[in-house]
Amino acid sequence: MASDYYEILGVPKSASQEEIKKAFRKLAHEHHPDKKSGNEAKFKEINEAYQVLNNPEKRKQYDQFGQTFNSSGGFGGSQGFGGGGFNWQDFANQYGNQSGFRTNINFEDLDLGDIFGEFFGGGARRGGRAGRRARGEDLEYKIEITLKEAVFGVEKIINIKKQESCSNCQGRGYDGSAKLENCKTCDGKGRIVRQQRTIFGVYQSEQACGDCDGSGKKPDRYCNICGGDGRLIKEKQLKIKIPAGIDNGQSIKLTGEGEAGEKGSPAGDLYISFMVLPMAGFKREGDDILSKKEINIAQAALGDKVEVETLDGWVNLKIPSGTQGGKVFKLPGKGINRLHGRGRGDQLVEIVVKTPENLSRRAKSLLEELEEEIK
Repeated sequence: MASDYYEILGVPKSASQEEIKKAFRKLAHEHHPDKKSGNEAKFKEINEAYQVLNNPEKRKQYDQFGQTFNSSGGFGGSQGFGGGGFNWQDFANQYGNQSGFRTNINFEDLDLGDIFGEFFGGGARRGGRAGRRARGEDLEYKIEITLKEAVFGVEKIINIKKQESCSNCQGRGYDGSAKLENCKTCDGKGRIVRQQRTIFGVYQSEQACGDCDGSGKKPDRYCNICGGDGRLIKEKQLKIKIPAGIDNGQSIKLTGEGEAGEKGSPAGDLYISFMVLPMAGFKREGDDILSKKEINIAQAALGDKVEVETLDGWVNLKIPSGTQGGKVFKLPGKGINRLHGRGRGDQLVEIVVKTPENLSRRAKSLLEELEEEIK
């Protein structure tokens, strides 16, 4: 058996979780015992490597301790901690302040499992239930929407690729034609007792069997669709309802629409985040919409009724005589729908008085007369 789990799966140490999953699925199909070309020993080897590298905590410990790591949750052999000259009190004193590890320990009375459990967060334990299978991973999906869609809300259809529970075996890893037999590794007990010689004597630990996940039973054949993983990469179409008032960078959660969990465990969630595209002539500020309206000097001086564009369409705005540039008028209820609330914000219209260019002689003359009259 190859000693390096990365070598077994044929991936570099920098491989992402998705790359590890892809490598496992490919090798599992290739070496599945139900196939003529299958290799049961190789299949077990591949599965053992995947169980470690697909678990972030186990992978972290494996990367740190290498061959001293035991995939069942502790450390195997005596390579990493063996040797009569190892000083446990110095070890505790060195790391105690950083990790919360107790330094006032009576090492004559302390069980080695307690040491590992306290320092590594329960990495080596006695008894207890088999660890729960991992919940499916959460996913994130980004989508672009228009300002109007953000204001009024909209329904969208999206397509995502993700791990779905295998329909052939309902995520169990084996279908109805398989027979459950006692696991040979643990003799149907679901637990494995390990003994380890330490500087304190023989240490005995009981752990969940890795071959049957602590159930004590194994199928005589695995699902020929998913290769025993219980999951497959599929494309799924979802209809999502985008709430009115959603803002740029905000997201919604679709519970249970993430990756399928292991062997029937709960699926993860899908988080959909939104990027609201800018719209010419409009700017969002909280629940309000900002816009500008150009008028000429005659309209500003004499007053007028002008058309202003809103997200609902065009409306009339009355300009009083003597309106100055920079004056802001409010159009009530023409802003953004309040997310998970009632009502809408306002549209704030800033007046821009445009100075005429390229005046005719008559226009200049009239303006000069107006200037004299004003003076």
